[in-house]
Amino acid sequence: AQPLKEAERNDNITIFTRILDRLLDGYDNRLRPGLGEKVTEIKTNIFVTSFGPVSDTEMEYTIDVFFRQSWKDERLRFQGPMEMLALNNLLASNIWTPDTFFLNGKKSIAHNMTTPNKLLRLQDDGNLLYTMRLTISAECPMQLEDFPMDAHACPLKFGSYAYPVSEVVYTWTKGAEKSVVVAEEGSRLNQYHLIGQTAGTEDIYTSRGQYTVMMCHFYLKRKIGYFVIQTYMPCFMTVILSQVSFWLNRESVPARTVFGVTTVLTMTTLSISARSSLPKVAYATAMDWFIAVCYAFVFSALIEFATVNYFTKRSWAWDGKKAMEDTRKKKDPMALSKKPNNTCPGGPNYNPNQIKDSSISTISNTAAVPLKPAETKTPDPKKTYNSVSKIDKMSRIVFPVLFGTFNLVYWATYLNREPVIKGAVNPYS
Repeated sequence: AQPLKEAERNDNITIFTRILDRLLDGYDNRLRPGLGEKVTEIKTNIFVTSFGPVSDTEMEYTIDVFFRQSWKDERLRFQGPMEMLALNNLLASNIWTPDTFFLNGKKSIAHNMTTPNKLLRLQDDGNLLYTMRLTISAECPMQLEDFPMDAHACPLKFGSYAYPVSEVVYTWTKGAEKSVVVAEEGSRLNQYHLIGQTAGTEDIYTSRGQYTVMMCHFYLKRKIGYFVIQTYMPCFMTVILSQVSFWLNRESVPARTVFGVTTVLTMTTLSISARSSLPKVAYATAMDWFIAVCYAFVFSALIEFATVNYFTKRSWAWDGKKAMEDTRKKKDPMALSKKPNNTCPGGPNYNPNQIKDSSISTISNTAAVPLKPAETKTPDPKKTYNSVSKIDKMSRIVFPVLFGTFNLVYWATYLNREPVIKGAVNPYS
């Protein structure tokens, strides 16, 4: 029995060798199948083994796929003991294959380790299946107005490079709904959820004619958790910290200055770091608006302290001036009582021939001695100002209420609405 099996196997090898030699005898791989007779139909489908990463700054994404194409070449019909021949990639270079290219591809790699990752299956009726493993980096146009609550549709477009629709037509193998499949554990995304994919076709017109373009869109929804921890919570806490200064005494100038300046610098740093992971777009994102409003609250808290401090100083100076004026008015009557008495000897009314009366003279001399007024200690002007400002009291209520209202409106607006996906049909609808 063993020799018979070996003989049968050797016969099959001889038959397959003769079939392959006969197939390639006189075969011209420069000509497409059905040239001059009918349009060549290329059926395609895609199996995505891994999706990601996605680059926001470059607006591109990377996928690893098994790209399958099938077509019929009647020149490769054969008859033999098997209905299908499993061939390696060496025969693919000797037969006609579609000139498929990716329209929005930036870089595509065909894997060659350890051998070229290509598969070729030939059926006896001339149908061929050609599979390649590719890693594709493709463009993904992004609209970042809703960042980081945004969603995107990343397209993958491919078609024939040289043949118009009058010669080659592309179709989906199992229909548009089932021809693009993503592996369940194929996601390599840290910041996105892959929420679905769709497929379709479109026609483009050029100076060389009309071409069929196959399209599939991968729908991505950004995960907001990273940005809540990295940006939103620090901004929120910085605004709360700036409002703590309203509860400090308005005489605490160093402490309140440190609060104001530090929070403003912190918000500046947060705004710069938040923009570093995004492309330099000319419009404001949802995060930009949040940071801008937080910056306005922090800066307003610093301006509020400057206002309170200004009126505190003016009140201090005015009260001191008033106290000095009151003291000066009290001193004026005392100065009038210190004027010299002219009845002393040597004065203008002195008469040397006048008879002196000792008693009168004694009384007169006694009256001429000025009496010293009782010394009254003038109180120093006191700094009369309040330690709590009315502006601070109002700010303690107005600032938190306004900031809380802004947060309610902001989060209710962006979290409760459906993502706006531009460039494709919204999968939510």
